[in-house]
Amino acid sequence: MNLPNMLTLIRIIMVPIFMIVLLLKLPGGRTFFPYQDYVAAGIFILAATTDGLDGYIARKFGQVTNLGKFLDPLADKLLVSAALISLVELDQVSAWIVWVILAREFTVTGLRAIAAADGVVISASKLGKIKTVTQVIAISAILLHDWPLSYLNIPVGEPMLYVALVFTVISGIDYVMKSRHYLSALKK
Repeated sequence: MNLPNMLTLIRIIMVPIFMIVLLLKLPGGRTFFPYQDYVAAGIFILAATTDGLDGYIARKFGQVTNLGKFLDPLADKLLVSAALISLVELDQVSAWIVWVILAREFTVTGLRAIAAADGVVISASKLGKIKTVTQVIAISAILLHDWPLSYLNIPVGEPMLYVALVFTVISGIDYVMKSRHYLSALKK
């Protein structure tokens, strides 16, 4: 197994670790250790960083594989979905926002599966990459409770989540528009 695929697998393994650290509480809602939320945020940020790193290494050293093409988007969706669902559980994010984001992810994944059945790979678009970056920034800011800007009473996480939501919807529409001919094939 090459290095990019190992980084992707590490990202997948980090998802349940992140969730345990973020969600596991003592009776009464107390954390197990000081700064537990910040440790969870660090795990999330580290995992998200491996996304860019594995892709960079795979392209730079010609290590792009079919396994990587499958695992990388799966790992991204698992990480972001786990974070967003956890933040709903913690009452820090509205469920409707998470539903819109997850609906887009399922739609794009479905379109990619239909295209793959015809031997076509639908790569991530620039809008899709911007969507991912804005989601990671928003989730990170929410996990960090807007630190360090919270000292200046400047909210970052929630406004950034709405920016991410806009890019999520726009990139989803872009994928659907570019995949219309695959959708029309479903009618046959």
